[in-house]
Amino acid sequence: MTVFDFHAHIYPAKIAAAAVESVGRFYGVPMASDGTAETLLNIGRNGGIDRFVVHSVATKPHHVASINAFIAEQARLHPELVGFGTIHPDVEDPAAVLENAIASGLKGIKIHPETQGFCLDDEKMYAIYDMMRGKLPLLTHCGDYRYDNSHPKRLVRVLHDFPDLTVIGAHFGGWSIPDLAVEYLENESCWMDCSSSMDIIGLRRTKELIRHYGAERMLFGSDFPMSDPAAELKRFLSLGLTDTEIETILQNNPRRVLGL
Repeated sequence: MTVFDFHAHIYPAKIAAAAVESVGRFYGVPMASDGTAETLLNIGRNGGIDRFVVHSVATKPHHVASINAFIAEQARLHPELVGFGTIHPDVEDPAAVLENAIASGLKGIKIHPETQGFCLDDEKMYAIYDMMRGKLPLLTHCGDYRYDNSHPKRLVRVLHDFPDLTVIGAHFGGWSIPDLAVEYLENESCWMDCSSSMDIIGLRRTKELIRHYGAERMLFGSDFPMSDPAAELKRFLSLGLTDTEIETILQNNPRRVLGL
């Protein structure tokens, strides 16, 4: 079985320390690692994770090009990495950004409405979603009790308005509000990952949510460098899921989303 971690952030070595510090400050939590591709790959080799979907987000429109170039380069250098690009609603030419992402081998787009400063269902993003349909899956941060930008209700609007857009709602569709997310997303058509969840809601509730949504909708993610991927995989394997559920989540679903 090929094990995929679908949610990992990496940064260029020269800015990794500052980026990791910024993320830790935003969430108010200690970070588990340094955020470099080298560290991530070493953890994967020693921890039983074969492939990582890696990404970063652009907090400013002019950061999009350099971030996407970095992620694409790392994916070319390391076959263990699958790159997702980023985009910003205020970028000058979103069509060109998406075309360049596809041409450079990026397999999807990651957004974080809170840190990027827009709402998930913002009108500017709708034009971007329309261009992504059938071409690039969207991975979005979802749910934060402190903000409304990525509230699950906003994700529902996007899902209804773009039913043919492949969407992954991170953190069970509701980081810090996973039970609220259930009310909105249990019957919707979207993927979910379990990143930054197991240590917050506990293993029993994690298993309950996976079973509630169904393993066929779930992806495993560590949210590196916030968490250690090997430790997160160990937690996941301790949930008591069936072999079929484990293989579906760790291997089959990622392959389906990525078209592998």
